[in-house]
Amino acid sequence: MEIGIVGLGRMGANMARRLARGGVRVVCYDQQAAARQALSREKNMECVENLAALCARLSGERVIILSIPAGDAVEDTIRDLLPLCSAGDTIVDCGNSYYRDSKRRALALSQQGLRYIDAGVSGGIHGLEGGYCLMLGGTPKSIEIFEPYARKLAPEPERGWLHCGPSGAGHYAKMIHNGIEYGMMQSLAEGFALLAARPELDIDLGRLADTWRHGSVVRSWLLELCAEILKENETLAEIAPVVADSGEGRWTVAESIELGVPTPAITAALMSRFSSQGRSDYARRLLAMMRKGFGGHAIQRAEKEPPLA
Repeated sequence: MEIGIVGLGRMGANMARRLARGGVRVVCYDQQAAARQALSREKNMECVENLAALCARLSGERVIILSIPAGDAVEDTIRDLLPLCSAGDTIVDCGNSYYRDSKRRALALSQQGLRYIDAGVSGGIHGLEGGYCLMLGGTPKSIEIFEPYARKLAPEPERGWLHCGPSGAGHYAKMIHNGIEYGMMQSLAEGFALLAARPELDIDLGRLADTWRHGSVVRSWLLELCAEILKENETLAEIAPVVADSGEGRWTVAESIELGVPTPAITAALMSRFSSQGRSDYARRLLAMMRKGFGGHAIQRAEKEPPLA
């Protein structure tokens, strides 16, 4: 077994390691020399300096994983791979691409004799040891070709991976997965904020989170992370209250609007992230001035002039 991997960030590098440790010969490439160097001593792994070398090192019908950011990077990489690939080769997009882009790419590549799999991947930095959850979209033949690799990447050969449906289904499933993740994270964060707001009750938040992990209906990996975090740093005082958002949450909410399916918890979680990024500051300043205007309420002056947006 052999496979190519393009993109050696946190996810791609560990996927490469897991496959190599499972006995797969891995040929990998990243634009950054440091990323290639970090894997250069791994058994069953060869790092190359360009896409042409990667394709040349793979024989037969190639399987090439892309573990790169969604959008232009995927488009550019597929464009650069096209003249290097042959009919029957399979490209597996393991990034968080928009499912409609994946449907379009699958159709375009099929017209050139290439197979395309949209693979939603969850597992984060712990996937190397614990395995990855894989949500796959593509034709049955494409999935049949990729199955031996999916079985090695997943937590167990028979569990943790699924052929979700035709092209686009894998990334659609991952998009909704991440929307659910937003809501779960927001609920845990708000609950522990309420607990922390009653210091007179002297609740040990780390120990409580750890207790909830055993037998509670809210037990989850996210709760385990909360327990670890709060045991080490219950106040979180030095952490900036800014939470980034990625495309999946926005796409999930847009999908709920298009389909008319209400998703109030996921939508509220996304809006909370926008708010943490300062995107509600202008509105809040205007709210303060309206209160002053109709009721004469005092306002607080900013230490320096804030930007308008």
